[in-house]
Amino acid sequence: MSSVEEFRTEIRGWLAANLTGSFAGLRGRGGPGREHEAFAERLGWERHMAAEGWTCVGWPKEYGGRGATLGQQVAFHEEYALADAPARVNHIGEQLLGPTLVAFGTPEQRARFLPPIVAVEELWCQGYSEPDAGSDLANVRTRAVRDGEDWVVTGQKIWTSLAHEAHWCFVVARTEPGSTRHRGLSYLLVPLDGTGVEIRPIAQLTGTSEFNEVFFDGARTRAEHIVGAPGDGWRVAMATLGFERGVSTLGQQVGFRRELETLIALARGNGAAEDPLIRDRLARAWTGLETIRCNALRMLDGVAAGAPGPEASIGKIFWATWHRELGELAMSVLGAGGMTATGEPYELDDWQRLFLFSRSDTIYAGSNEIQRNIIAERVLGLPKEIRP
Repeated sequence: MSSVEEFRTEIRGWLAANLTGSFAGLRGRGGPGREHEAFAERLGWERHMAAEGWTCVGWPKEYGGRGATLGQQVAFHEEYALADAPARVNHIGEQLLGPTLVAFGTPEQRARFLPPIVAVEELWCQGYSEPDAGSDLANVRTRAVRDGEDWVVTGQKIWTSLAHEAHWCFVVARTEPGSTRHRGLSYLLVPLDGTGVEIRPIAQLTGTSEFNEVFFDGARTRAEHIVGAPGDGWRVAMATLGFERGVSTLGQQVGFRRELETLIALARGNGAAEDPLIRDRLARAWTGLETIRCNALRMLDGVAAGAPGPEASIGKIFWATWHRELGELAMSVLGAGGMTATGEPYELDDWQRLFLFSRSDTIYAGSNEIQRNIIAERVLGLPKEIRP
């Protein structure tokens, strides 16, 4: 096994040699609020990565990964971001479902579903949030009943990222009638190309539609496509959320730093940095980003020990709030001109898109309010919030 620095040098060299030719124009494309950009081309790029052995680097070798250490995984995500490589289209399958199946799946499930994720042949989405159960996941109403060799799923999911591009969805559904809260839930793998599935893209403030509503009206999946035991879905779903807040967050912060440095340059160029209040906010943004990185590195100690600790929830609040405030700061740096669309009918520049889309950062993947409850109740041991 190569050292972290050797691994870092290897991936840096590979990216430099391969983000060329037809792939060169993909630098900086895609990402939150911009998933519509060059999607087919980014998919082609990621399949090229797969052919060269650069997908799922942290997975065990027996499941198609490289068996990279935690440090090597951090190096991979950082170098990928530093190269301004295109946003990944297979993130949900590679970073969320794959590790969940490695931890909880049956041998048959791993054999069926892991190879197409490694090869980027099947894309996944996450069926958690519902209109009445967003961050309150235990309140899901989507239900599934056993019918012979199938599970039959009925209900609605919302805020389902990239469902319109996905082939499969891992769905948290209530499988025990009369159960409440986190009891009686199951974790099902549901194909999206069957009957009884309707996907409706949601128009966002940015004018794009990477989030979707997904309606299940008697949709079917095979009985063996349940991860864990029936009724044990809460434990599996929580593990998936832990994987979601793993090592890739270090790469995310490289992108944040690039945004901040670009904004500082803009403020210096248009004179906004002469305003002491703007200078103070820019300085606070810089120190905030350093705090986020320190917390993320601390969180990796928990990951190395087997599971993210409370730093995962703390980190989510930090980065989501920081990024939202960066969008607000960008509008202050731009001044009145930032309120005008750059073209008809609703063409936005990067800063306007950041300002609008970052409003969602403090909502998705667990809202700030829910994260504070988790920290208060599960970390600090404070009395639980009174619920009706």
